[in-house]
Parts: sequence; C-alpha cells; structure tokens
Amino acid sequence: MVLNVFSAAGRKSAYERRFYENKDENLFMGDFGSFDEARAHIPAQFAAGYDNAEGAKALYSHQIYNWDYPALFWVGQAIAGGATRVFDLGGHVGIKYYAFRRVLEMPAALRWHVCDVPGVVQTGRELAVERGAQAQLSFGTEPTDASGHDVLMLSGSLQYLPTTLGELLAKLPAKPQRIVLNTTAMHEDRTIYTLNSIGFGVCPYRVQHHEAIQKEIVDAGYRRRDGWRNEGKPIEIPFVEGGDRAYYGGGCFDLAQGR
Repeated sequence: MVLNVFSAAGRKSAYERRFYENKDENLFMGDFGSFDEARAHIPAQFAAGYDNAEGAKALYSHQIYNWDYPALFWVGQAIAGGATRVFDLGGHVGIKYYAFRRVLEMPAALRWHVCDVPGVVQTGRELAVERGAQAQLSFGTEPTDASGHDVLMLSGSLQYLPTTLGELLAKLPAKPQRIVLNTTAMHEDRTIYTLNSIGFGVCPYRVQHHEAIQKEIVDAGYRRRDGWRNEGKPIEIPFVEGGDRAYYGGGCFDLAQGR
C-alpha cells in the first residue's frame, strides 16, 4: 500500500525528513517527558547542541532584530544608570554585545561576559581579538559566574539550558541586580520538551509554562518591571497538542532591596 502523502502519517513522515535534513531553518519536533528524554531521542549521527566552533562562525550577526528592542532598552537603561557588569548567558560569540554597542553608549568601564559552551567560546574569543573587543568582552563556560553581576541577560538561550532559571539563581551566592529575559520560549498552558533542529545540529529544547518562569524569578526575590511578547519571531511544534500556542517572550526583573 502506497502511503498517501496527504494523510496525517504521511505529513508527519515528510516533516520528520525535513527536520533531519534541515540546513537553514529553525524547526521543532516531538513532545517528551523531560529535557533529558528529549536529548536521548537525538539520533547518534547528529551533533547534539551548539558546541560546534565551525557552526558558531556561521551564526554570527551584528544585526538588531525587531524583537531585540525590549532587551536593548532595559540593558541600555541599566548601563546608563551605572551598571558595569553584564553577564550574557548563552550569548554565543557575543552577538548581542556587537549588535547593542552600535546604538548604546558603552563606557570604558563596562565588562560584558558571555557564558556559553566550549566550542562557541573558542570562536567568540577569536572573533573578539579580530574585532579588537577583548578589553571589554570576555568569555567563559560556568553559569554560576553570573554571581554579583549588575545584569543577567538571557536572549534566546533559557530554552536550551538543562537547568531552569530558578535552579540557577538558587546556586548564586550574590544574585544579579537585574534579569533581562528575551526571545524565551514560552507556553500559555504547560511546559513542552521538544527537539530543535538548528541546521548543523539538533538540541533538546524546553518551551516553559510562562507562569512557572515568572514564579521562579519572583520566588528568588525579584519584582517584575516589564513583560512582553516577541511578535514577529515564529515558533510552532507541529503534530503536538498545543504546539501552535508556543510563543517567544521576555521580561525585566529587578532584585528587591535587601535580597
């Protein structure tokens, strides 16, 4: 029997081929019980995650996208108010540093630290030397180094972390004064663990219930200053119940005095 390509099974099979043959799209597939379970379903022949120095070079861009502006505003406000230490968790090769410095006045005392996986960090350091940015831009691989920073920024990275933001904050001896979340994968009703094809690899991916994210941050001692949806940046998980209700969003949170 020839499988009808227009049947549900046929469409799902065709999408799976598209997912694994993907080179330049941002695709999602599957619904798993946990982050680790999603990771376990990545076929052995595919690189798992972003830890790829060559792939990191292909993703470099200093463009400011329309969905970057909420984060740009709140990071810029912090810098204008005297913040000198920004911790960019999952900041890749420093793409937001290069983008934001085009329009923000960054004082000489500012230090922007990017935390990412080793392969990306290697490429980021090389690029910083090439661009003469190494005096202000540094790199590392330890998320708990965020302790004591003025700003903790996560732009499009929280969904790739095996730990939640609440779990990370609980490990920090001194919490950052401000948290800026942007392009964070959220869902109105529940948390979905899925897979994300990024062209040169496949990553486990957490689309977290937005109320759970808010509660984690508030419980850690923060008050919300702002919240938003990143309109124009699409996300959809085909063939998953509620997969069409995922979205990207963010918020700004300041540490309450005395915490």
